[in-house]
Amino acid sequence: MDQQLTKKYGLLTAIAMVVGIVIGSGVFFKAEKILTATGGDLPLGILAWVIGGIIMISCAYTFAVMATRYEYVNGIVDYAEATLGKSYGYYVGWFMTMIYYPTLTSVLAWVSARYTAVLFGWDITGGECMTIAGFYLIASYALNALSPILAGKFQVTTTAIKLIPLALMAVVGTVVGLGSGMTVRNFTTVVTEVNTSTALFTAVVATAFAYEGWIIATSINAELHDSKKNLPRALVWGTFIVMATYILYYVGLAGAVTNETMMANGQESAKLAFETIFGSLAGTLIFVFVIISCLGTLNGLMLACTRGMYSLAARGEGVKPAIYRQIDPITNMPTNSSIFGVLLAGFWLLYFYGANLTAPWFGFFCFDSSELPIVTIYASYIPIFLMMMKKEADLPAFKRLIMPTIATLGCVFMIVAAIFSHRMAVVAYLAIFAVIMAVGAYYKTKKN
Repeated sequence: MDQQLTKKYGLLTAIAMVVGIVIGSGVFFKAEKILTATGGDLPLGILAWVIGGIIMISCAYTFAVMATRYEYVNGIVDYAEATLGKSYGYYVGWFMTMIYYPTLTSVLAWVSARYTAVLFGWDITGGECMTIAGFYLIASYALNALSPILAGKFQVTTTAIKLIPLALMAVVGTVVGLGSGMTVRNFTTVVTEVNTSTALFTAVVATAFAYEGWIIATSINAELHDSKKNLPRALVWGTFIVMATYILYYVGLAGAVTNETMMANGQESAKLAFETIFGSLAGTLIFVFVIISCLGTLNGLMLACTRGMYSLAARGEGVKPAIYRQIDPITNMPTNSSIFGVLLAGFWLLYFYGANLTAPWFGFFCFDSSELPIVTIYASYIPIFLMMMKKEADLPAFKRLIMPTIATLGCVFMIVAAIFSHRMAVVAYLAIFAVIMAVGAYYKTKKN
């Protein structure tokens, strides 16, 4: 008889997952990209963070409403299946398993290694960095596969730790900047004149990766105590915390160094800002917390990545469901699914290196796997929201119509923004996406 995943996580872990998965690398290395996109116009940059945050919160709220009604083993697949049927749910689950989870997980392994390399003064695309990325990927897998409860506690701990550098920069950076006049200078000085509408559009694209990942928290709804109450609370509270934290941190940076310095120093800018405010030793120590922050994000992504094939197999779908729905009686983890997940993440890490960090290996088929999957994840939300508005007739207008409409418009905006930003790389991505989905269609046809 097949075993079931047990209820082992509480509300605090779920909130920590939402905050921990989203807050990690994006806020640290996208800040300078947003500054560059806006020509150093801080109010415009903050507006970009707000727009991206509103899209995230509206989507999270709409899924939170659905979370009070549907529960099985993998949130987003549940919602797709409940609103549009089993076939749509299967294809969403296949996409999440084969592309979305492992691409983000692999990128976060590199980003964690990237900041480790910055700490030691190594090349962020060199052998040292990629070796560390591989180690982080395997270590995160081992933690999740061998002790999921410990992995949950690690998620809560790293979420608390990662808020330390953000909170310190938000508070101390703002106070110091107001005292020195740096904050006022940065808010009133534009480094480069840019087209406002184009700059805002590009900057919101940059926030997309920083805000991405909250939906992954829905992957543990079958393992969450009282999930129909706790998952909506976690999604709403978590996303609000994320947006507020990002904006306050962004303002704090304005009190640390000039916009010109932030824009010119790339991956070194975050470390430089902390050292400027807190001194070399303390700044370096706080920067270590940034690395821990990234590792916390990686842990949350790996937690979802290891459950991908299981979420399909539990429905009798996908590749050899009898194998991938097995649960280890000791760890209460889907071991075979976990192994598949980490191997797939390793493959996407290799692709990310060959497509983005060295001379291109794949010619036309090179694309940024940290951002382009949002084209299809947001596209997959739209039919779900539309069908929810049609089916859930007993809901009040705010929950049934207003918020889903805002969320749908936000999804359309994100798709257009991604196409605008990446252009022909979107075509390359969609070609690979089509091949992977065709493989999924083969296994569905084979089953039927």
